[in-house]
Amino acid sequence: MRIQQNMSLMEKLAILSDAAKYDVSCTSSGVDRKGNGKGMGNSIAAGICHSFSADGRCISLLKILFTNECIFNCSYCQNNCNSDVLRASFTPEEVCELTLEFYRRNYIEGLFLSSGIMVSPNYTMDLIYQTLYKLRVEHHFNGYIHVKAIPGADPLLVEKTGFLADRMSINLELPTADSLKKLAPYKSRNTILKPMRQIQNGIIENKNELMVYRKTPKFVPAGQSTQMIIGATPENDYQIISVAESLYNKFDLKRVFYSAFVNVTNNSDLPALPGGPPLLREHRLYQADWLLRFYDFKADELLSEDRPDFNIFLDPKCDWAIRHLECFPVEIHTADYHTLLRVPGIGVKSAKRIVTARRNGRLDFNDLKKIGVVLKRALYFITCSGKMMYPTKLEENYICQNLMADKTQIPKEIRESGYQQISLFDTELEGSLCISSSAKTALMGF
Repeated sequence: MRIQQNMSLMEKLAILSDAAKYDVSCTSSGVDRKGNGKGMGNSIAAGICHSFSADGRCISLLKILFTNECIFNCSYCQNNCNSDVLRASFTPEEVCELTLEFYRRNYIEGLFLSSGIMVSPNYTMDLIYQTLYKLRVEHHFNGYIHVKAIPGADPLLVEKTGFLADRMSINLELPTADSLKKLAPYKSRNTILKPMRQIQNGIIENKNELMVYRKTPKFVPAGQSTQMIIGATPENDYQIISVAESLYNKFDLKRVFYSAFVNVTNNSDLPALPGGPPLLREHRLYQADWLLRFYDFKADELLSEDRPDFNIFLDPKCDWAIRHLECFPVEIHTADYHTLLRVPGIGVKSAKRIVTARRNGRLDFNDLKKIGVVLKRALYFITCSGKMMYPTKLEENYICQNLMADKTQIPKEIRESGYQQISLFDTELEGSLCISSSAKTALMGF
């Protein structure tokens, strides 16, 4: 541990913003807070203060750690107590100054605040509470705030902080209790799930109170989220997505985030990952997570103990459809909304538009394209008035080959990242992923 004395605020910012980059559960949607004309800032339900990326995510949060000092020795964390990194800590006043000054300059419109564990969970949680109290009460800051709850902290501190934050999150860290015990022995699943349950119960109770007393302060109005590190431990995709499904069902989480493991500590107990972080695996998990939350899929439908990992060549929805060709083709004019959601190339918005549009007349494939259906995926699985778009064989290898030729199956960012995460032509994979010689040729561009 290296502690630099008399550090300037900008030097602290450089260290603690960089230290926060591995915390991916940075989200900002789902809450309304109008400016009152006296304070600073406002927040809207679709994000914060009108600033979003192309896929709807807010892109203007100040993302920092309160401190990168930590009393724990988590093997995967660059800020663990044995790491030789430069340490820094903010004061509550410094976080307030940064947030307000960045906001005034229109650099940011909200705050994402996480932290290492300094001295004790209670000590750290109290500093975070003081920071939010100063922002909300003393400086009248009405912008969006997402804060991490510290596992093991006094429930009263968590509760008081929850009345000042928009969203709270507690990182699950690793998918199973055994992995957590191995790589983070000072943490336990119980200390993580206990405040998660507290926040869930607090949100429910607060909603009931608001129905009676409208002026009741809101408790974590944008809900809670969590994060799992992917690739540091041997859990398969089926285990990971099953854990996520359980968290959604039991704790009413808004989001589960997946972070591709990066071996920043060079710990011998951790995988070397010569091909780089498992970014494509992370991407497939996010796609599957979307299916769980918005498309009525269950984890057991996507994977099983006999088939525990996602197809690296196809997104989970296309992969499911190819394995269930008995469900297709789907007739656009008669299929119900939930059936339409299972068609590759048809999303939530386009499914709703189809249901609405067909009430007013017959649809053809040009209409579907205008509605937003991705026909290069959907054409193998749908009919319009009993006809397919082209003469198409409803046969697994044929459809699989054509879908794999679509480069959008693997995101451009990953294709161009330079990471060779897994051999596309591993002999052990070919049989299970129906890869023909022509499909291999089509994939050489990756």
